[in-house]
Amino acid sequence: MTDRKKLLSIRGVHKSYGDLEVLKGVDLEVNQGTTVSIIGSSGSGKTTLLRTINLLEDYQQGQIILDGQNMGYSITNSKRVRHSESEIAKQRSHTGMVFQHFNLFPHMTALDNVMLGLLKVKKMSKSEAISIAEHWLDKVGMLSRKDHYPIQLSGGQQQRVAIARAVAMSPKLMLFDEVTSALDPELVNEVLNVMKDLAKDGMTMVLVTHEMKFAYEVSDNVIFMNNGQIEEQGHPHELYHHPKSSRLAEFLKSSHF
Repeated sequence: MTDRKKLLSIRGVHKSYGDLEVLKGVDLEVNQGTTVSIIGSSGSGKTTLLRTINLLEDYQQGQIILDGQNMGYSITNSKRVRHSESEIAKQRSHTGMVFQHFNLFPHMTALDNVMLGLLKVKKMSKSEAISIAEHWLDKVGMLSRKDHYPIQLSGGQQQRVAIARAVAMSPKLMLFDEVTSALDPELVNEVLNVMKDLAKDGMTMVLVTHEMKFAYEVSDNVIFMNNGQIEEQGHPHELYHHPKSSRLAEFLKSSHF
C-alpha cells in the first residue's frame, strides 16, 4: 500500500468538565482516505473526542492538527492562544459532522436542506448549489425525494439527507457520531451502505459507532476507548480477534461480535 498523507494529528488532548476529566491525553493519527472507527462503552469519551476535533467542544491541553493547521488554538511564546470565533468557524468548515439526530430544518425540503450551506457559507450561485445538492442526493439514493420535507421522510431517509448535506460542503474530514443509534433496526443498513460507499470513494472518516460488524468491515483502523484514553488500536482483524487488553476482550464479548 502506498504511503498516505497524514491528515489529522491529535496529540496529548485533555478535556475536562469542571473536575471531571473526560479525555486524559489522547493521541491519534488519521491518514487521508482512511476510515477510523472509535468503539467503547458509554462514557468512555468517544463522542467528546469527536466534538473536540470539530471544535464544538473546547479542550484544555494538547493539539489537534488538521491538514497542517492547528485547530482552535495556536502556540505563541509557549502559550496556547485561542483563535478568534471567525477563524474557528472557518476551521470548522473543513470538517463535516453527522449526528445521532438528523437536525434537518423542518420547513425546508431535502434539496433546500442540502443547498443551504452551499449558498450561505460557500456563497455559490443557486444553479451551482442545485447541481451539487442533486449530485449528492443522488449518491445517497434520495434524489427522487428531493422535494419532500423531513416529516415526509423516514428516519433513515432523513439521515441520508443529513449525510448528503455534510458531504456536499467538500470537507477534508467527515465525522459520524452514532448516526444509526436513533434509527429503527430495519433502517440502519440503508445508512451504513451510504457510509460504506463514501469509504470506498476515499472519503477520510472518523466514526463513533456501536455497529461492531460495520466497524470491522469498513475500517482501516479501530480505536478502543476506555475511561478517557485510547486503550488499544489497530487493524480490525487484529483488534477483534486478538485483543491485548482484558477490558477490550470483555467489551467484544458483551457486544456479541
